[in-house]
Amino acid sequence: MRIVRKISTDPIMLKPKLRVAAYCRVSTDSDEQLVSLQVQREHYETYIKANSDWEYAGIYYDEGITGTKKEKRAELVRLITDCENRKIDFIITKSISRFARNTMDCLELVRKLSDLDIFIYFEKENINTKSMDGELMLTILSSLAENESVSISNNNKWSIQKRFQNGTYKMSYPPYGYDNKNGCMVVNEEQAVIVRRIFSEVLEGKGTTKIAKDLNAEGIPSRKVKQWNASTINGILKNEKYVGDALYQKKYTDDNFKRHSNHGEKEQYLVKNNHEAIISHEIFQAIKKLLNQRREEKNIEKGSTKYQKRYSLSGKIICSECGSTFKRRIHYSGSSNEYAAWCCSRHIEDIYQCSMKFIREEDIHWAFVIMINKLIYGHKYILKPLLKSLRETDYSQNAVQIKELEAKLEENADRSNVLTTLMTKGYLEQSLFISQRNELKKVAAVLMEQKKALSHSINGEMTVITEVEQLLKWTSKATYIERFDDEIFERFVEKILVCSQEEIGFQMKCNITLKERLVK
Repeated sequence: MRIVRKISTDPIMLKPKLRVAAYCRVSTDSDEQLVSLQVQREHYETYIKANSDWEYAGIYYDEGITGTKKEKRAELVRLITDCENRKIDFIITKSISRFARNTMDCLELVRKLSDLDIFIYFEKENINTKSMDGELMLTILSSLAENESVSISNNNKWSIQKRFQNGTYKMSYPPYGYDNKNGCMVVNEEQAVIVRRIFSEVLEGKGTTKIAKDLNAEGIPSRKVKQWNASTINGILKNEKYVGDALYQKKYTDDNFKRHSNHGEKEQYLVKNNHEAIISHEIFQAIKKLLNQRREEKNIEKGSTKYQKRYSLSGKIICSECGSTFKRRIHYSGSSNEYAAWCCSRHIEDIYQCSMKFIREEDIHWAFVIMINKLIYGHKYILKPLLKSLRETDYSQNAVQIKELEAKLEENADRSNVLTTLMTKGYLEQSLFISQRNELKKVAAVLMEQKKALSHSINGEMTVITEVEQLLKWTSKATYIERFDDEIFERFVEKILVCSQEEIGFQMKCNITLKERLVK
């Protein structure tokens, strides 16, 4: 007789180990801080491996990086990515201030990881985010950490301002052409040759894009970026440090730790003859005058890198294949014949990325003339029915829905107030209060999004009706045009969609698109 024996399996043995990682950060790259970082790494590696229920998933650490913005910390970003890829189950970190000194970032990361069923343990505060009754405490503590960061930032700003004022500020990162030796800017002769060459070639009439291409072709390295580009060249041409002066506080950081160009919001400090010059004041002023002249010719607003109505078509021609804008270029046919054409910017950079070919400017102009004359002729058959249809659209249901949503939001707020009252009087446990409040917040967020969508829908349709009315009013009184008119184009056309070399579509501001063939 056969003997069958049942082999029992211990469920504990089948339970997978928890993959645990640690995150460390120090805010400066000083020797003392790096030693502290090394100690943290060794501590966490030993701590994780000592737990038999855990599997070591690695140490993530950022050196000499500010904690105010999560985007600046490459290792933290990598940690979150690995969590999203399900490589980690649990995270340990020293404290909230080491993890994030920005309340919104901290809570955003915690909630994002919680949605992935990944939780964080903050050693110093003894908070495990798996127990979300600690979210209120986490909010308070992360706010304190943010305030601490703001305080430190303000102290640093005050110290730097004082050094600006008394002329003792030492530049940590001198521009291309200079090195930092013992806190002083010293000319790097090898790079200074390139700086002088750039200034000289601009005076000779060469453009910044051409200069950048030549430097890249010759294999001359730049300092901050891999390759030279027009903006890098422009930055050199406008930098007063090349004449030996130093203008401090060109940029500043706001209370939300965002950087801004200083256009008079903060005081600036100019130190004359701060260091050895590479370029004379005469050359620098000549370049400044030349750049201003070019800006005026191209109608570029000062402080902006964008063209401001240099051509009526600028920024309005869109490639249907890749979505890039078209640039204006001069093409040559034969020895003396030249014409303006518009080309897809991505096709210009790499024809394999986009196959859309150029279109002649005169063809676009003539297509616009035909399209407008068609509208003038057929406004009764195109625009009037459209306007009638839009006016007859019933938006009352949307308005009713908005009122209903507002009532629900008010009810949600009342329930939240009741919870707060119960919590304050001790009738409700903190964990239950936080849980219920978070549910109400989620519902309120959904209701607000629904209300916003309905409001945008109504407002958008009202705008379209206004644009159709204006276009109908104009076409009903206008006479046929014989040539392209910049004013009419800018008044009624939102953009041009290039379908091919033979067909384009004029997307009007009233949200209709009218296609036209390009006459050859």
